[in-house]
Amino acid sequence: MDVTPRRLGSAPVSVGPLGLGCWPLAGMTREGVTREAAVATVRAAIDSGITHLDTAYCYGEQGESERAIREAVGGRRDAVVIAGKCGIHWELDATKSRPRKQVVDGRPARIRAEVEESLARLDTDHLDLLYLHAPDPTIPIEESAGELNRVLDSGMARAIGLSNATVDQLARFTAVCPLAACQMHFNMLQREIQKEILPWCVAHGVSMVVYWPLMKGLLAGRMRRDQVFPTTDSRHKYPMFTGDEFAKNLAFVDAIRPEATRLGGELADLVLAWTAEQPGITSVLFGATSPEQVQENARALRCELDDVARATIRAAIEARGPVANRRAV
Repeated sequence: MDVTPRRLGSAPVSVGPLGLGCWPLAGMTREGVTREAAVATVRAAIDSGITHLDTAYCYGEQGESERAIREAVGGRRDAVVIAGKCGIHWELDATKSRPRKQVVDGRPARIRAEVEESLARLDTDHLDLLYLHAPDPTIPIEESAGELNRVLDSGMARAIGLSNATVDQLARFTAVCPLAACQMHFNMLQREIQKEILPWCVAHGVSMVVYWPLMKGLLAGRMRRDQVFPTTDSRHKYPMFTGDEFAKNLAFVDAIRPEATRLGGELADLVLAWTAEQPGITSVLFGATSPEQVQENARALRCELDDVARATIRAAIEARGPVANRRAV
């Protein structure tokens, strides 16, 4: 894998080909994630050369992910690139009888408040990259973009990004605020962005940072055909992990696994290396909840694909065909 730092659009920020996605560290989608484990995971990433740390205001009901990053980074702030997100928070429903739910809120005042609180949680005076986590359907996206432009001008962020958006939203956003990066999900089985969003970003000089490269662990190759996910694990809501779809996806994994073995590595190495070299992809975020997982995924930095591996992967993708992606409510 080419490990040369990659610039985010025209902003004065560069990232490596792999980054640590810090959502799992909040412990809201995985059981048994302690504060100590979260801190150790971030430290292991930095020590392994993974210095792009991707978090968000809503990663944890009380900012657990951001707090873990602050403790882990310590005096190494200048050695890391911290990417944050604003525009989504947690709150109880009106009756307070149900668990907290995520609320999308892109109002300028809310954006400013979340950015300031994130900076306090992280104990830093700036974010290297700040995304609008998702467009707010109740207000014009230009209003959110305007506030993020003011945040950029204030120095609280060195670069601005937009996550989970359409081409129209990207275009309207960048007409108001310089856009350095877009963040969307992408992996061997979920390649929707290649149709419109990725070409738009390439044409407009916007870097693409992708999450779910291992599709929540599926493409790491360790799931069993009789795997059952508890209700506390969000994967039970995705059709990719149930029934015929799950069986087809595991058959896909089996089809590409021999190439990882042939190249002397693990399946995750092959998958991450393939994702990082796709045209238009700037950085690839992987999740982890332990130092061991980080160290395993960091091995991909040393993985060198060849034409045989690329051809095998291409054939397996074509054989797999369309994938059911819709998440259950």
